[in-house]
Amino acid sequence: MTMNATDTALRARAAAAEDEATAKAAGKPAAETPTAPAGKPRSAPAVRQADGLAVASFVFGLVGLLALNLILGPASIVLAALALHRGTTRPGRARLGLALGVADLVVLAWLVSADQTWSWSIG
Repeated sequence: MTMNATDTALRARAAAAEDEATAKAAGKPAAETPTAPAGKPRSAPAVRQADGLAVASFVFGLVGLLALNLILGPASIVLAALALHRGTTRPGRARLGLALGVADLVVLAWLVSADQTWSWSIG
């Protein structure tokens, strides 16, 4: 099994989180900021924010398939790209949000070509 840089980074973050949990359980002070594999300090709120972006991307993409796909599709794509760039611990959810955002735009293009208008309705 080959590991890419993302897998290595995820395993390093998981190990750091496990070490921090062990230190808290033992009553020892944990490090204030976990470090990324490249040695750059990464704060826990930034990772949590990236995880939130990944979840929001997924939700926007899913809802965008049904309504407001002109707005929610591009928003889902942007949020997924930001989450992946910031190193989310949920890359699968971010990639799924990216795919759903693209699907939103494909559905919109199909509906526009079928009706020859930007507005569409079911039925």
